[in-house]
Amino acid sequence: MKNLKILLATFVMGLGLLSFTTMNDDKHASRHEKINSKGYEVGDEAADFKLKNIDGKMVSLSDFKSAKGFIVVFTCNHCPYAKKYEDRIVELDKKFKNQGYPVVAINPNDPNVQPEDGYQQMIERAKQKGFTFPYLVDEGQKIYPQYGATKTPHVFLLQKENGKNIVKYIGAIDNNYDNPNDVSEYYVQDAVNALLKGESVKMSKTVAIGCTIKVKK
Repeated sequence: MKNLKILLATFVMGLGLLSFTTMNDDKHASRHEKINSKGYEVGDEAADFKLKNIDGKMVSLSDFKSAKGFIVVFTCNHCPYAKKYEDRIVELDKKFKNQGYPVVAINPNDPNVQPEDGYQQMIERAKQKGFTFPYLVDEGQKIYPQYGATKTPHVFLLQKENGKNIVKYIGAIDNNYDNPNDVSEYYVQDAVNALLKGESVKMSKTVAIGCTIKVKK
């Protein structure tokens, strides 16, 4: 009888421990999902990706062996804000690519929701505007949620540190989407220049202004 009581007590304790462990695992999973759902913050490590470029080739950040970092821009074809910034994105690439910070553009939109952002349209737009950088398609819309992009355009400036891509700036390109001649704060340009000088980025986060990302329903 005594042995039976001991076995029952052990069984009950085991159930309690299993329940506690499961609850902790669920809480950990919930926290993990919450962290992932909000995207990156400044100082986080950004994951690499492998996406199709407009030339049909797959492109990853790891392909850029000599890069010091990246100007990752989530943008698209149809958005009026994105169109306003196209020439400025090209200029950023021309200015900083040879200094180690190339532009890598990603189209996060679902073409079934916005047909103007289809792959063929991306090819045509890049040719029309003279894009000097990769223009990648986020097939399956898996990358933009990782980064936390919400608008087009939305910039994530990364710096290579010990083999990792660390987020140094998130937000808008500058403070005037409508007219480049009226810009008084060059957020991305100033951030890259600071990194090139080995300085910290003073304005590390701003509000991205643009169109919402078109998500598959």
